[in-house]
Amino acid sequence: MRWYQHAAWFFGGAFLANAVPHFVNGVSGSPFQSPFASPPGEGLSSSMVNVLWGSVNLAIAYALLGKVGSFDLRNTKHAIAAGLGAVLMSMMLARAFGRFHGGL
Repeated sequence: MRWYQHAAWFFGGAFLANAVPHFVNGVSGSPFQSPFASPPGEGLSSSMVNVLWGSVNLAIAYALLGKVGSFDLRNTKHAIAAGLGAVLMSMMLARAFGRFHGGL
């Protein structure tokens, strides 16, 4: 197992976690923060922009998890690598978005 495979799976988990809030808010028709808003990450983007941004994140997660090495969700080391990326990204997102939506 090469180190870069674990790194790819870690970031695959992070991109997967980032896809969720953008895609869900976009599909529900709600404006939400995105890197394309003004100011970036603070202003609101349209629901269509968020659907597209969530989809891009999902495609990157698929490429990193499905195409780098042989990711196996049943392999504990593989799942931990992706899970750590997802949890750390989720914590960062909760902190960042919580400022605008009554969290933290």
